Amino acid sequence: MANYLNKLLLLGNPRLYQTSEPVTEAELDGMKSVVADLHGVLMAFRKKYLAGRAIAAPQIGVMKRLVYLHIDQPVVFINPVITHESEETMELWDDCMCFPNLLVHVRRHRHCRITFRDLDWREQTMALEGDLSELLQHEYDHLNGILATQRALGPTAFRWRPDIPAMIM
Repeated sequence: MANYLNKLLLLGNPRLYQTSEPVTEAELDGMKSVVADLHGVLMAFRKKYLAGRAIAAPQIGVMKRLVYLHIDQPVVFINPVITHESEETMELWDDCMCFPNLLVHVRRHRHCRITFRDLDWREQTMALEGDLSELLQHEYDHLNGILATQRALGPTAFRWRPDIPAMIM
């Protein structure tokens, strides 16, 4: 478990602020090991923090446009593009695996539509709403080098999350 958590980049790491490169079809086989690492990190994080639904490749230092979501079943988003965002927004306290004890008050679109490639390189489209819309916007931001801290709704939009154990490195 700890070995997988060591792959996770933490707030302040300059790589988290870089824009990721698209995955090419020729790189698809190589992305399977990245997906396995993302799954391992997500499951280790869940075990330790009792939270975590998705992770973007840049969070483990792989600067590729790939998101791994695992709620009921795994979904891999390769080269996702948000093609629609609703005008209706919502405010929430966002968390991130890169800063597990910090919550950030942000605003996100209530609905969005995302187009992506799956592991078979087929194009897919998914319409999302509510917490799934927020989640994919959060992960999409990671692909563009944007953290929730950069979307904070003002200087008092931060608070410690007291309900999870402190991260020990």
